Amino acid sequence: MTTELTALALTGLIHAALYLALMIIARRHVPHSVLYGTRDEDVSPYLKGITGRLHRCLNNSGEALIFFTPAVVILALTDQSTPVTQICAGLFLGARAIYVVTYLKGMIPARSLIWLAGFLATFALYIAALVPWF
Repeated sequence: MTTELTALALTGLIHAALYLALMIIARRHVPHSVLYGTRDEDVSPYLKGITGRLHRCLNNSGEALIFFTPAVVILALTDQSTPVTQICAGLFLGARAIYVVTYLKGMIPARSLIWLAGFLATFALYIAALVPWF
């Protein structure tokens, strides 16, 4: 498995951990009738403080995965793993891990700067796929 695919798998584990944490914590704040119901009722009014941040962080994690995954798949399918793409994938993974901590602790503007680092690393993966000498 390439370094980029390993970073994707580890990012998936971070996402899964966020999901599980939210499910555990949300049980304390969201009425069972809402939590285990059809979700016709919006749960966001019940998600305040750390629970709300965890929910928003999970959403952001999913959005980051949507952007990161195709870049990694393109590189893997075209056999374009290079030291540059490996570093970018590692930077993305590190940024996501640090982002979770900074988001949950409400560290502003650090979380936005770390998000930007991960975004730029992913953007560089697309450039590397299109421009092989990059």
